[in-house]
Amino acid sequence: MNWLRSVTDFFGLKRNLVVLLVTIFVIGAGEELWMRFVPKYLQALGATVFVIGLYDALRTLLGAVYAYPGGVIVDLWGHRRAFLTFNIVSIIGYALVLLVPRWGAVIAGMFLFLSWSCFSLPATFSLVGAALEANRHSMGIGVQSVIKRLPIMIAPFFGGILIDHFGVIGGVRIALVISIVLSAATIFIQRQLQDQPKSETPNERLNLFQSLREFNSPMRRLLLSDILVRFCERIPYAWVVIFTMDYIGVSAKEVGVLTTVEMLAATLCIIPASHYADRYGREPFVIVTFIMFTLFPIGLLIARAYPSYSLGLLVVAFIIRGFKEFGDTSRKALIIGYCDPLRCGQMVGAYYLVRDLIVSFGAILGAYLWWLGAELNFLAATALGIAGTIFYIKTIRNQREEALEDIKEEIARRRFRRD
Repeated sequence: MNWLRSVTDFFGLKRNLVVLLVTIFVIGAGEELWMRFVPKYLQALGATVFVIGLYDALRTLLGAVYAYPGGVIVDLWGHRRAFLTFNIVSIIGYALVLLVPRWGAVIAGMFLFLSWSCFSLPATFSLVGAALEANRHSMGIGVQSVIKRLPIMIAPFFGGILIDHFGVIGGVRIALVISIVLSAATIFIQRQLQDQPKSETPNERLNLFQSLREFNSPMRRLLLSDILVRFCERIPYAWVVIFTMDYIGVSAKEVGVLTTVEMLAATLCIIPASHYADRYGREPFVIVTFIMFTLFPIGLLIARAYPSYSLGLLVVAFIIRGFKEFGDTSRKALIIGYCDPLRCGQMVGAYYLVRDLIVSFGAILGAYLWWLGAELNFLAATALGIAGTIFYIKTIRNQREEALEDIKEEIARRRFRRD
């Protein structure tokens, strides 16, 4: 069984991480059956365009707001109790949407059914940090990222079959029943989590602003770079499908194929990139990810500029979009490494709260820029991506220079002591 031990060591498959991966896959398989069809479900229930827009805005906002309390909860309660709580709250949300087929129930239920995906983000980071050595964090995050994407590639297809056969309302409600059953089954899986006792506990619980002050200099610089690059993603995000269909002329089916290409590219690059990042340093991989974010809007404009090759160029653009995951696990591993281990959950939550709250305004800016012109939208996004990438490169250079100066000073002190 040496080969099995080698595989588990390579992927960092410790007991708690295996339990987490199985849970992520099973819950994701249930949610992805219906989650992507919620806007269409709202429309079928008689919701207005404003209500559908409200759902999308609230989903983005809750992803930011829930991150910090999710981190605080996991630091207070431990991983097992926190994950079980998030899961049960999500099940209550699924049940509300199922039992009350009204658009108001969907809006109310999302405050509950988003608990698993939003609250559990910092808990996942914290669990990886607790289960694996520091030089294995990228791989731990990488395996989790791959497992998370598998349901996205599979479940919407079956959810679409349910909707084709039973209609939008009937299909989504059947998918909700399946989701409830699968999520309930993971309760027994999550009970196998083992909270590792901490050698010490923090003297006091920090509030949000204290957590932000605890960020060291590299983490603050990474946060600023990340915000700029995420603006590059968010500004054109809602308009990519419209641009490809209305401006370039591809069909909805071809958009689906392009999405599959993106997911495959992301899945294929995550594990090898995570492996080499753990061995040779994470910062260069983060830089590659920022470059991929920056190139995608330009790739769309190039595809439109050459109509004869537009579909092939779009394939290249969506491969680039998938490759944005090349160093995302390295970025997450850096965040874990910058955190105080005793407060990892709440510090990760604070990071994502600040980032996503600020970046959420990118959707409004993107709508205004789109109104002015599609090219302006994509070019502005590219400019912000370039700014974020250059800032991060300068950050890495400054950190290395500071580290070199510290080494020189230490050598000088040792020489002085000998003399």
